Amino acid sequence: MSQDSLAIILRVGSGILFALMVACVKAMSDAAPTGQIVFYRSAYALIPLVGYLWIRGEFPKGLKTKYPIKHVFRCLTGCCAMFASFATLAYLTIAESTMLTYLSPIFVVIFAQIFLKEVVPAVRWVAVILGVFGTGVLVVPELMNSRTDNESYLIGVSLGVLAAILTAASIIQIRNLARTEHPAAIAFYFALTCAIFGLCTLPFGWAETDFKQEILLLGAGLFGGFAHILVTTSFQLGEASKLAPYEYLSLIWAVIIGVTIFGNIPSLSFYAALPFIVGSAAIVAFKEGFRRNMPR
Repeated sequence: MSQDSLAIILRVGSGILFALMVACVKAMSDAAPTGQIVFYRSAYALIPLVGYLWIRGEFPKGLKTKYPIKHVFRCLTGCCAMFASFATLAYLTIAESTMLTYLSPIFVVIFAQIFLKEVVPAVRWVAVILGVFGTGVLVVPELMNSRTDNESYLIGVSLGVLAAILTAASIIQIRNLARTEHPAAIAFYFALTCAIFGLCTLPFGWAETDFKQEILLLGAGLFGGFAHILVTTSFQLGEASKLAPYEYLSLIWAVIIGVTIFGNIPSLSFYAALPFIVGSAAIVAFKEGFRRNMPR
């Protein structure tokens, strides 16, 4: 098996594991507060992450950092993004929540020009417009539908967009950190920070969980941890531009899980918005890959 083929298999596998993680979180969204879910997801994710680093001989030396303050800001934005993303699942279907995550590359384009002073080509601004239009196509028909709980739906969409914005801000910070920091340090400190912030919500009240719910929380953490390992390894083996198309398979897994497990049938507005939002993210991804592969 070629290295590229293995990278693709790992990338697809990571997408499936992330989808299973989201399913576990969705199943717990009505049974436990978001902070409790964030804690268990992050704490359990540390098990495979630390094990992976130890096997590679990168624990604890791989955790050394020259810029602890930068990690603090990255972890704060990433942690807030996780809280918003998990809260979204209490209001929207897995498919809708997953599709809103594809707005992140659009905000990355905007933030890259504002904070990194990058020159943004016109084609990326076209992608931004497509993404905004697609969001409107998704939201407006649902708000006009008398069967939709407008308040809950608006809260869900707002949280989903907020999660995308915070994820984009986190990505910008990761770009900066990755120039000098080990990927192990970035992943470890993020999971640790999320676990700590999740634990801080304990005084506000956590739900009592039964055995089945404990398994779901364990699954969320382990699926998330192993998914991170697979996606990291895939990018070490293959080129990001070649792996980018397989990112969009996650929406297929989300639809399948939503229909088979939760009985959520995607609406017509979902399918109408799909090409605009996914297309906008794809334009940004492929443009970035083309730019990196240009001869210099």
